[in-house]
Amino acid sequence: MIKRCKWVSEDPIYIEYHDKEWGVPVHDDRKLFEFLILEGAQAGLSWITILKKRENYREAFDNFDVQKVSKYDEEKINELLLNKGIVRNRRKIEAAINNAKQFIKIQEEFGSFDKYIWQFVGYNTIKNKWVNLEDVPVTTDEACNMSKDLKRRGFKFVGPTICYSFMQAVGMVNDHTIDCFMHGD
Repeated sequence: MIKRCKWVSEDPIYIEYHDKEWGVPVHDDRKLFEFLILEGAQAGLSWITILKKRENYREAFDNFDVQKVSKYDEEKINELLLNKGIVRNRRKIEAAINNAKQFIKIQEEFGSFDKYIWQFVGYNTIKNKWVNLEDVPVTTDEACNMSKDLKRRGFKFVGPTICYSFMQAVGMVNDHTIDCFMHGD
């Protein structure tokens, strides 16, 4: 039997996400933007709720095309607020549009969002060796630094806990517990 992190339920969506994505380094800007939006949408909700809505998000947000999302207007916001397939929270939707605009500014400044965001971990995955799920922190100094800088640049829904979840999702940190097959050495 395959050993996984204890937070993984029997839900096939969770298993697929854990086994193929969580903690795997992401360097593609579109995918990084997707996780930034999804993590912000998750605030106050369970991650499984967002994972189950992920395909709807991809459709509603033009497959996370940052250029398109940055141009969304009030009409598009109202359309998204009626979309039962996503989290219909005006502040989160407006934050996604705002964050798309800030994301583009970072791409222009650094050449890519990837180059910017990975600086917070020295461009290498932090590989933790947690024995128990309870040992995994909800935030770290790196996440706090990321949050502070993103907020300074005008991003919304990027508190330290959201940033740490983002870091876990995109493989900036490997927080698979040591008994999990995804932990590695």
